[in-house]
Amino acid sequence: MLATLRSNWLSIRASYWFYPAIFAIGGLLLALVLVHLDRIGASRWLSQTNWIIPARPEGANNILTVLSGSMIGVASTVFSITIAAVAYASGTYGPRLLTNFMEDKGNQLSLATFIGTFVYAITVLRAVRSQDEAALGAVPAEAMSSAGFVPQLSLLVAFALMIVAVAVLVYFLHHIPASIRINTVLQNIGERLLREIDGRFQESGDKDPPVRPLPAGTPVPASESGYVRLIEFTTLVELARKHEFLLALRVRPGDFVYPGVPLVLAGERQLPDHLAHSVREAFAIGGSRTSEQDLEFSIDELVEIALRALSPGINDPFTAITAIHWLGAATAEIGRRRLDKEKWNEGDPDCPVFPPTNDFAHFLQRGFVAARGAIASNRLTALVALDALATAAGQVLGSHRRGLLVREAGALADLAATMLPDPDVDEIRRRHAAIIAGLEGPV
Repeated sequence: MLATLRSNWLSIRASYWFYPAIFAIGGLLLALVLVHLDRIGASRWLSQTNWIIPARPEGANNILTVLSGSMIGVASTVFSITIAAVAYASGTYGPRLLTNFMEDKGNQLSLATFIGTFVYAITVLRAVRSQDEAALGAVPAEAMSSAGFVPQLSLLVAFALMIVAVAVLVYFLHHIPASIRINTVLQNIGERLLREIDGRFQESGDKDPPVRPLPAGTPVPASESGYVRLIEFTTLVELARKHEFLLALRVRPGDFVYPGVPLVLAGERQLPDHLAHSVREAFAIGGSRTSEQDLEFSIDELVEIALRALSPGINDPFTAITAIHWLGAATAEIGRRRLDKEKWNEGDPDCPVFPPTNDFAHFLQRGFVAARGAIASNRLTALVALDALATAAGQVLGSHRRGLLVREAGALADLAATMLPDPDVDEIRRRHAAIIAGLEGPV
C-alpha cells in the first residue's frame, strides 16, 4: 500500500494541476485573512502612512479588475506556450522525455503563481464596497467610511503580488527556451542520473551483487498490467524475516508486467493468500516508468537521444556526443560504487530478499552496449565513445570492471571497422591501440 501511495504522490507532483491548486487555495485563504484584518481595523495604520496613498473604491475596483483579468490571460498564455514547448521537445527528443517537462518545477510554479494571484485578486475584489453599497450590510458600520470600504492592506498585497507575477513572467519567458535546448535537457538527465547513483549506492568499492540461486518456491504473480514504478524493499525484507522465507525478485523497477507474470519467487513453501497479497502490495504498478528507483530509466533516456540524433532523418552527431559524455560520467560513477550494498539490504549477504543482478555489466549493457551500433556508424561519435570508455576505465575500481570497459572499446572498434570507410577505420584503430596502451598497468 505504501508503494502505491508513493507512486501516486509522484504522479501528483508531476501533474500540472497540483501546484496551481495549492497556490489557488493559498491565494483564497490569504485574501480572506487579509480582508478580515481590514474589516476589524488592523490596517488602519496604512492610512496614517505618508508614503502610501489610500485607494478609493473605484480605483481599487479598477486595479483588481485589471490584475485578475491580466493574470488569467497570462496563465492561459503560459499554459499554451508550455504545451507548445512540450510538443516540440516530445517530437524532437522522444515522447518518453515528456515526463521531464511535465515535472519541470519552473513551468509548474510559474503557472501556479498566475493562478494564485488571480484567485487572490478576484476574492479581494468582491470585498470592495462603494458608498451606495453600505446599506447592504455586508460590511460593519465601524469598518465603513464616507467613501465606502476598501481593504487597503489586501490591496497593497495585491500590488506586491502583481510585481512578483511580472518577475515570474520574465523568468518563465527565459526558462522555456532554455529548458528545451538539447544541452540543457541532457544536463538535467545526466545530473539526475548521477544523483540517483549517489543516493542508491553510497559506498565506494568494486563489489558486485553476489549470484545467489533462486529459491525453489511458488511464484507470486502480478495482478495488474503496467510498469513496476516502485518497490518497497524494506517491507519485503520485514515480511521475509518475520515469516522466515526467501524472496527472489524476478522484476526490477521499470519492467513491464501483466497478470500471471511472477513478481517474486517465494521460499520453499507455498505462501498463504494474505502473505502473497502483502507481497503484491509492496509493488507499485502504473502506466509509465519513473526515475525514483529506476537508474535504467535515465540511462535509457540518454541512449534514446543518442540513437535519435544518429538516425538518418536527424543526423546530429554532436547531440549524440553530449549524450555519450554523460553516459561516460555515469558509467565511471557506477564503476566506483559498491553495487552489492544499498540502503535496504546494508550489504548483508544473507538478506532474505535479493533482486535481479544489478552488476556493473548490467549497467554497461543498458548504456554503451545498447548504443554501440549507432555510435559505430559515425566517425566522430565512435572516437568520442572510445575516449569516454578509456576515461571511465581509468577511474573504475577493480580489474573486472576495467576489463569490461576495455572489451567494450574493442567491440566498438571492431564494429566501426565494418561500418566506416577505410581512412576512418585506420583512425579508429590507432585511437583504440593508444587507449589499450594507456590502460596497461595495475588497477
